[in-house]
Amino acid sequence: QLQLVESGGGLVQPGGSLRLSCAASGFTLDYYAIGWFRQAPGKEREGVSCISSGGGSTNYASFVKGRFTISRDNAKNTVYLQMNSLKPEDTGVYYCAAIFGTTTVQAMCALSRSPNYWGQGTQVTVSS
Repeated sequence: QLQLVESGGGLVQPGGSLRLSCAASGFTLDYYAIGWFRQAPGKEREGVSCISSGGGSTNYASFVKGRFTISRDNAKNTVYLQMNSLKPEDTGVYYCAAIFGTTTVQAMCALSRSPNYWGQGTQVTVSS
C-alpha cells in the first residue's frame, strides 16, 4: 500500500514542456528526499534531479540544468518535475524515488543508497 505514483508523462514535440508529478500513497513524504530518474531502452537508469526532504537543497544532472525544475509540496505529499525545452534525448521512462533519513541530494541522484520506494514510471516521449 506504500507507493509512489508518477503522472504527467506523454508525447511532446521538441521544445515543448511537461510537468511530472510524484504523489505518495500510504505514507508522508515529509522525511524523504525525492529523486527523479530516467531510463532509455538499452541504457542505465540515471539521475535527473533530486530534492531534499524540506526542499531546501536540489541537484540537477548537467544535461537538464536550466531546463528542468524540481519542487515539492509536502502539504500535498507531492513532488514535481517541470520539464521545459524538451529534447528528443530526454525520451525515456521517468521514475521517482524516495529515500528516508539522512542523505544528500548529490548522493541520492548518484544512487549511492538504494531508495526505500520507487514509482512505476511514466513514459516521456519527445518527438516531432
